[in-house]
Amino acid sequence: MKIARYLMRNTALVNIPKQIERFSKYSPSPLSMKQFLDFGSANACEKTSFVFLRQELPVRLANIMKEVDFLPDKMLCTPSLQLLQSWYAQSLMEIVEFQEKNPDDGKVLSNFTEALVNIRNRHNNVIPTMAQGVIEYKESFGVDPVTNQNVQYFLDRFYMSRISIRMLINQHTLIFEGSRNPAHPKHIGSIDPNCDVVEVVKDACESSKMLCDQYYLASPEVIIKQVNAKAVGQPLHIVYVPSHLYHMLFELFKNAMRATVETHESCPSLPPIEVMVSLGDEDLTIKMLDRGGGVPLRKIDRLFSYMYSTAPRPVMDNSSNAPLAGFGYGLPISRLYAKYFQGDLQLYSMEGYGTSAVIYLKALSTESVERLPVFNKSAWRHYQTSIEADDWCIPSKEPKKLGKYDVNV
Repeated sequence: MKIARYLMRNTALVNIPKQIERFSKYSPSPLSMKQFLDFGSANACEKTSFVFLRQELPVRLANIMKEVDFLPDKMLCTPSLQLLQSWYAQSLMEIVEFQEKNPDDGKVLSNFTEALVNIRNRHNNVIPTMAQGVIEYKESFGVDPVTNQNVQYFLDRFYMSRISIRMLINQHTLIFEGSRNPAHPKHIGSIDPNCDVVEVVKDACESSKMLCDQYYLASPEVIIKQVNAKAVGQPLHIVYVPSHLYHMLFELFKNAMRATVETHESCPSLPPIEVMVSLGDEDLTIKMLDRGGGVPLRKIDRLFSYMYSTAPRPVMDNSSNAPLAGFGYGLPISRLYAKYFQGDLQLYSMEGYGTSAVIYLKALSTESVERLPVFNKSAWRHYQTSIEADDWCIPSKEPKKLGKYDVNV
């Protein structure tokens, strides 16, 4: 029996590269928020979802697995990256097993849903595990500009792929596993067809204030204003994933409150954080303004960098609950959540005063379409390019002495 299991396991390992090559030849199929809603309505068909996901999930997994190979060899040899690749390979093969299964068989559908739940649980710690691999590589080998550029490019695509895969899995399991949240009976999977944006802002604000009060014994007041240009005086509702929006807002509130308290720790009172939420014909925009001292222009890009995190290294143990806090990935991951459905997250800072953080979301569900990485020649070329010499002069820190009669020249 052990010999049989050994042979089956080794046969599966041999087939992994073939399956990656097979499915990476297809491009992922992005879905719009409206398609997610229409599919998850009262007429949702589990067989249709099964047939779509058993093809789409391997495609998304294989496309990003092809890009993993373009990371530096020494990074791929770190224990964290080895573990990560084993997770992705195992998940790919588990889904591939359903390629020839009969969608009319109820047992097959049940097993498929169970497999998706197992895959989701297996990938819970993908972000901190990848972050740990980056840290291991940096500490052992350092970072050069080309590696930094390629790793930044890869991680944006890798984490975006992960967001999309979890979105598909969550939609299927929440709709067909019968585990709907009783507190949100009108949600379609993880999507709220009538998401009250201001309420999500308030929820994220309260959680951040509680955290700030616990740590600093003080927190700034938050002033929230709203403008509905489409229906004056009406609440601001869009079709969105509340958990994604909450993730972005919590990160921004947390940063704004920390900066405000630390900048004004010797003042008798704290300046408020102002939030403006506006709904137009195309965009839903959330602007958060703090007076936390701001950030120099040259450091703005670093706030979204995975390689330049200034956060202290978190203590890692061998448990399955590896911490995300402390890796400094909050802002770059939040921006990916915004971009996932064609939005964006931008920072505008005034050093010495404060920072404005702006979240842009699509107002229309038909325009909220998944933004997905695809492995093709353009992506391949990106990993092959090197940083060329700058075609603009770089100012010297010590300007040349231009005096005509300077005896030292």
